[in-house]
Amino acid sequence: MTDASAITDGRVLRGERNRTALVEALLELVDEGDVHPTAPRIAERAGLSLRTVFQHFADMESLYAAVADRQTERVRALVAETVDPSLPLARRIDGLVEQRARFYETVTPVRRASLLVAHRSPELTARLEGVTRYLRRQLATTFEPELAALGRGRRSDVLSALEVATSWETWDSLRRGQRRSAAAAARTVRVLVGATLGTMGS
Repeated sequence: MTDASAITDGRVLRGERNRTALVEALLELVDEGDVHPTAPRIAERAGLSLRTVFQHFADMESLYAAVADRQTERVRALVAETVDPSLPLARRIDGLVEQRARFYETVTPVRRASLLVAHRSPELTARLEGVTRYLRRQLATTFEPELAALGRGRRSDVLSALEVATSWETWDSLRRGQRRSAAAAARTVRVLVGATLGTMGS
């Protein structure tokens, strides 16, 4: 390797390290409760200059995109598997609620921060909508035996009700609005899901 190539490779590696440090710094700040970290605070946490932020990210939107990618990597495993639809209904409800509880407890700080800026960030809006679609498909698969017995319109209504019952918004309302513990919130979600599926035919 020539000296010039070594210098170039070193710069590339340093750039990648700096980019990663900035992304991790933003996530750390959000996890700690700073729901709207500024570029100066991100740079300070990463131990880099403010100029470095905009050397690696043209604007905050491109930084949000990189952070969304990293957040996806961090939490993907929490909802990667759909609960086996062949299991008894009670076990499926328990499995789904346990999975959602772990997922929501992990993503809540980033979710709250994302919602503050999503109205002016097409990137974050698209990512949030993608998560919502994924979780709805997961519900449809998990409870397919019950939903398959319904007509198209009724199926859509019940699936929408399940989506509300198991949504992050419902979880956040229970945890923050009602100040319930994670265990208590999970019990409430189980009641909501069970009631929805138990009254499908009415």
